[in-house]
Amino acid sequence: MAVKNIVVLAFSGGLDTSYCVKYLKHDLNFEVHSVLVNTGGFSQEELKAVEDHAYKLGVAKHETVDVVDEFYEKAIKYLIFGNVLKNNTYPLSVSAERVFQAIAIAEYARKVDAQYIAHGSTGAGNDQVRFDLVFNIMVPNAQIITPIRDQQLSRQAEIEYLKAHGVEMNWEKAKYSINKGLWGTSVGGAETLTSKEALPEQAYPSQLKKEEPVQITLGFEKGEITSINGESVKPVDAIIKLNEMGNAYAIGRDIHVGDTIIGIKGRVGFEAAAPLMLIKAHHLLEKHVLTKWQQHWKEQLASWYGMMMHEGQYLDPVMRNIEKFIEDTQENVTGKVYVTLAPYHFQVTGIESEHDLMNSKFGHYGEMNSGWTGEDVKGFTKILANQTKIYYAVNKQTEVEVS
Repeated sequence: MAVKNIVVLAFSGGLDTSYCVKYLKHDLNFEVHSVLVNTGGFSQEELKAVEDHAYKLGVAKHETVDVVDEFYEKAIKYLIFGNVLKNNTYPLSVSAERVFQAIAIAEYARKVDAQYIAHGSTGAGNDQVRFDLVFNIMVPNAQIITPIRDQQLSRQAEIEYLKAHGVEMNWEKAKYSINKGLWGTSVGGAETLTSKEALPEQAYPSQLKKEEPVQITLGFEKGEITSINGESVKPVDAIIKLNEMGNAYAIGRDIHVGDTIIGIKGRVGFEAAAPLMLIKAHHLLEKHVLTKWQQHWKEQLASWYGMMMHEGQYLDPVMRNIEKFIEDTQENVTGKVYVTLAPYHFQVTGIESEHDLMNSKFGHYGEMNSGWTGEDVKGFTKILANQTKIYYAVNKQTEVEVS
């Protein structure tokens, strides 16, 4: 019996992956299995539309794999615990989800015993590395095919090819590359290829609908979001709801400028209302309930964790080690956080927690205290100064030089 030339394609229904289906089927004569890995952000109607589009393009089989809960439990949870914002801006919306999409696609390729595995990444960005890394680790015997990267195609060249093969799509919409997920939506276009142009209002999937400010209350238990305005909610549902609330105010828009894995600078627009609100609210709560050194070391390790996630190194076992540390710091991160939503921005205004280390019985910052005396502070600072005093004395410096 002849072995089929099966290629498993990471499929989103967009321009790049649509081109890949046509090219792999008609130019290379592969049996194409398209796989959409749902990491959130899709309605059932949208998932059905992508499936229909895949079959119209000519795939032999299309499958949707839902990993939303897994994506939260194994990635998003730790990004919130770590307050991870790449370059203090970007919540790793696409960075994190790509790894889980790649893992699910690799598992499907194993199931159908595919000899080839494909994705629609270009040769300029991060996604090519993320997909290739996972595929090389999980399906090392499968050959990776990347039509867009291999042929160095422009978006216009892809459009012309698809038109020539009778494919009908919204070509105006195809001007922007939009990736929707539970943890945010990225937006790329001609403007993000420059260093100065802003994305136009219409490029963002969500538009301003509300203008009257409103205060909401977010409840956290051991670092996880568990309630909104007093109503219990599961973390994934909370993220969905907060995205809806924030999107109505056009909250969470920005443009991230970062260093790609391959060493060049890149820009991408995004909207991430829930991620930004949750990270900032969680961070404020931590400032109140964690010690100075807990915050310091968690910040170092969380930043490193975010970098590894960004660069596709999620499968390295050291990531599990860091997750254990980060999760252990969340024992007392429980309380309420108050957030005010307004057009295009939000403000985290305060917290309430039984673990609040600003507990008034120990004194008020800048005012009275009840745990020590002025003489205690004099002795403390005298001892604290010892090491530096000795340094200047040994090195015979009579004046302190400050540059």
